[in-house]
Amino acid sequence: METYLIAILIMLVISMFVQWIFRNKFSRYAEMQLNSGLSGKEVAERMLNDYGIYDVKVMSTEGQLTDHYNPADKTVNLSTDVFHGRSVAAAAVAAHECGHAVQHSRSYHWLQLRSNMVPVVSISSNLLQWVLIIGILMIGFTGNPFVLGIGVAGLLLVTLFSFVTLPVEFDASKRALLWLKTNQHIMNTKDENVQAKDALWWAAMTYVVAALGALANLIYYASMLFGRNRN
Repeated sequence: METYLIAILIMLVISMFVQWIFRNKFSRYAEMQLNSGLSGKEVAERMLNDYGIYDVKVMSTEGQLTDHYNPADKTVNLSTDVFHGRSVAAAAVAAHECGHAVQHSRSYHWLQLRSNMVPVVSISSNLLQWVLIIGILMIGFTGNPFVLGIGVAGLLLVTLFSFVTLPVEFDASKRALLWLKTNQHIMNTKDENVQAKDALWWAAMTYVVAALGALANLIYYASMLFGRNRN
């Protein structure tokens, strides 16, 4: 059990390190103004138009790094800094979120699967912590593994969701970078494209670390459940 605790601690440190690198890079590229002078909102609207998507609205949302695409109401939601920003970071993030809109319009199977999982995962995530705590207590006091088994099943669902998210995020970045590279009126220097790729790469790495962290968490509780009879 101590080995799993050490593994989780290591994953936590790695996650914090990756988040730190990503935020540093995002801050640096947010200060590098696009030669084209376009805002994140304008970049998003141009990408949507280029793909013939006219039923998706680009909106501003409060917070930092709160950018997301909502397939339910077909909105690209950009944080205030990205919406109004005229930097490499703003353009990269705006194009990435539009990449999700393109996925939606093209019925990208991984996005469809992820969207179908969202309602169930949301409910599971809200209850999971309490189910696991009650499950551990029940094993400790009664030896009954039923509730912990439910918790492990919920963790399995959350872990699967984390891994399904990976191809969705990587594909959205791939679509964004290809569009930016082929539209030199948006990003007209090689340096800007390299910086955009770097920013989106580290953003994707935060999802990779999150998925591995979810897997480590699953293994820890699964070992507690299935290893109880060895004591």
